[in-house]
Amino acid sequence: MKTPYSTTTTAVGATGTPARFLLLGDSHAGAVGRAAQAAGLPFQGGPVGSGREFNADFFDVDPRGGDVVFRDTEADRRYRGFLDALGVDGLDRLPIPLVCTFGLSMHTLATTEYWRIYRDPRGVFAPGFLTAGLFADIVRTMVRGALAFYAHALDLGLRVLAVLPPQRVPGMSDPDVFLAAQETVRGELERLGVELVDLRPRVTDATGFQRPAFCEAADTIHGNLAFGRLIVHDLLARGL
Repeated sequence: MKTPYSTTTTAVGATGTPARFLLLGDSHAGAVGRAAQAAGLPFQGGPVGSGREFNADFFDVDPRGGDVVFRDTEADRRYRGFLDALGVDGLDRLPIPLVCTFGLSMHTLATTEYWRIYRDPRGVFAPGFLTAGLFADIVRTMVRGALAFYAHALDLGLRVLAVLPPQRVPGMSDPDVFLAAQETVRGELERLGVELVDLRPRVTDATGFQRPAFCEAADTIHGNLAFGRLIVHDLLARGL
């Protein structure tokens, strides 16, 4: 599937410069890749599909080892290409950190229609619903595949970093659900031991949502190159 940011780096191994990290994700990974390219930061990877594809059951563990196999043929093809460029044959052989956006396309989880059943006739949630255990259980179930992917990568001994998404909510999604679901997923990733790249204090305004300076003007979802540059700066500050 094509995404707005589906281009990736040339194989960094061909330049003789070791890649600093493998980037895997949905279209939100595109801004990271573009910024890394612009900064001359050697990496490999990029988007392998759209956000909705990487919430639930999207991969299997290869029974012959610790590698993963994406169930979507095109996603797996792209992933294999990244590994080939790095000169490794599986995630279990990856010698560099993994930077990922799987399960963090919050606007997909916050699609208004998904939550209609939990609203009263006025369209209002019961008091405390968005902080209740039921809500958290639903969100964890929705992103069970992404959480399993992160847990597997950590079990392989990889350093894993997850990038929180641009704080942008399209008209199809509920802003309150977006924020509450993000807190649930963020907490789960922290519990697993994933390092979080969280730029919210630097890119949001008083509403808690993304400032225009960090928004891709052509759509209502993505961050722009300036947002990607802040992510890359954060990665560099972490030693990548």
